Amino acid sequence: MTASTVTLRAISAAEIDALMTHATPAESGLAVPPGGVDEIAVLGIVRDLTSRAATRGTRATWAIVASGEIVGLCSYVREAVDRDVEIGYAIAASRRGRGHASAAVAALLPIARADGFTALIAQTSVANPASARVLEKNGFVVTGRRVDREDGELVLWRASI
Repeated sequence: MTASTVTLRAISAAEIDALMTHATPAESGLAVPPGGVDEIAVLGIVRDLTSRAATRGTRATWAIVASGEIVGLCSYVREAVDRDVEIGYAIAASRRGRGHASAAVAALLPIARADGFTALIAQTSVANPASARVLEKNGFVVTGRRVDREDGELVLWRASI
C-alpha cells in the first residue's frame, strides 16, 4: 500500500446526482475514476442523507479528493446521539488499497471536532477487514458486535475526538 494524501471537499446532493451518472460535478474541476465512485444505489442513499442534512442547515458529506480526482465519499450517516456521530466512507473500486480511506477518516476527525462532536462511531462488516484496519489506524476501538438482517455480523467502533 502506498501513502495517500487526500483532501475532503463538502459535496452537495446535486453533485452526488452527477456522480450517479459517472459525470464530474459541474464546476468542480475534478475527475471521476473509471467505473465511477460507487454503486448507484449507495450514491442514492448518500444523496438522500446529504439532502436531509442540508434542510437542517448542516453538512453531512465530503468528496475524498486525491490527485484531482474524486476517489470516494465520507459522511455523517446518522443524527448525532449524545455528541457521538456515526460515519461511513467508501472508496471507488478502482482506487482501493492506496490508503485513501485511512487518510479521509484522519481528515474527518478535526472536522467532526469543529462541528461539536466528541466521538465518532462506525460499523464494519466482519467480512471487511480492510475497513477495520482503516478505523484501527485512526484510533477507533471495538465497542461491541451486532447482527444486521441485511449486512450480517457487524463490528461496532468508537473513537473519542
